[in-house]
Amino acid sequence: MSTLPKGIIFDMDGVLLDSEPYIIEAVTRMFDEFGLKIIPEDFHPYTGTGEKNCIKQMAKNYDFPIDLTKATSRTYDIYLELINGKLNPLPGAKEFIDKCKKLGKKTAIATSADIRKAQGNLKQIKIPPETFDAIVTANNVTHTKPAPDIFLLAAEKMGLQAAECLVIEDALSGIQAAKAAGAKSLAITSSFNHEVLTGADFYAPNLAQASDEVIDWK
Repeated sequence: MSTLPKGIIFDMDGVLLDSEPYIIEAVTRMFDEFGLKIIPEDFHPYTGTGEKNCIKQMAKNYDFPIDLTKATSRTYDIYLELINGKLNPLPGAKEFIDKCKKLGKKTAIATSADIRKAQGNLKQIKIPPETFDAIVTANNVTHTKPAPDIFLLAAEKMGLQAAECLVIEDALSGIQAAKAAGAKSLAITSSFNHEVLTGADFYAPNLAQASDEVIDWK
């Protein structure tokens, strides 16, 4: 029987790849087309909560009426054009996934992004979707991070309890969601530092520098 964790749940952005500059540009262009000027600082409170929530909250902050479905769809149209040929996996991402598979760990992606973005990201970094035992996106849950729903569902789809899983995240909302689900978490400090990502069980700058302890609990 394999040691804990039995399942590894990966967030996508900031863990497997860095899409933040592209999604910020996509949302900015979308709002510009719809008639609203925004600034990069508007994004910070909503990192990791999903583009739909981000767009909704920013529009609310500016008291700007918007068709959320159309705005989100247009954002992804722009985003998929922007990342074409430009996205690469972050250091150690592919190697870490391979290590997990060799150790008999089940793997899943749990992202607050839309399925279109998730599929586009995986295509660009050349990691086939079938690499994972489960892929859960914002399309599959009512409440995104920091609610635990997305991690609970990912664990369920792997046939595991959340307590048997390690969640790998780069945003505080994800760390909070992992804790609420009852899972341990590894915080990747690619987007925020240790002081911001409070409450994680483990920390690493990227997956290349994650210690073996994170996938072999004693």
